[in-house]
Amino acid sequence: MSEPSDAAHSPAEPSLEEQIAAYQREFQGLDPQVEQVVSALQRLNRRMNVAYGRQTATLNMSNAEWEVLKALVVAGAPYQMGPGELAKRLGLTPAAMTHRIDRMASEGLVTRERDEANRVRVIVELTQEGREKWVEAMRMASVFEEDLLQDLSNEERGQLGEMLTRLLCRVEDAQPDADGRLNDLD
Repeated sequence: MSEPSDAAHSPAEPSLEEQIAAYQREFQGLDPQVEQVVSALQRLNRRMNVAYGRQTATLNMSNAEWEVLKALVVAGAPYQMGPGELAKRLGLTPAAMTHRIDRMASEGLVTRERDEANRVRVIVELTQEGREKWVEAMRMASVFEEDLLQDLSNEERGQLGEMLTRLLCRVEDAQPDADGRLNDLD
């Protein structure tokens, strides 16, 4: 596999090699292999989020709305969750989740109804329109992801998936309360 060209990074951002060289210059204890992996993962994540955001925007949907749809789909039929559970799963405050649900309900992506068995409880449910948007976003993402991994054999894809899963498990074990939240960094 060839190394990324200078065109692979923006003019405002140094190449990985330049970044690592600068880090080594300023911090002699740096392991360049570790830094290459971590920096590449960070850049890949950032660029993938931008690409996904562009895709969901073509569907008149934000990445934030996509995350709610995804959580409801992953919950399985009947594609329902309480707003508090959704907020916790997405690392949001209840107020932020309420705002997101309000917007999505007005767009017809979800419904919000009182639980007939427990009138205090609210249930957020995926609508048919929400499911259709989720499926279309998945189709678009699938094309992007296949293109992203086109240079890897099936065996390499499997190995990469296993290695990244091991890294993810290590981070999750070290930070069990993080759940993707950034609010403790604000």
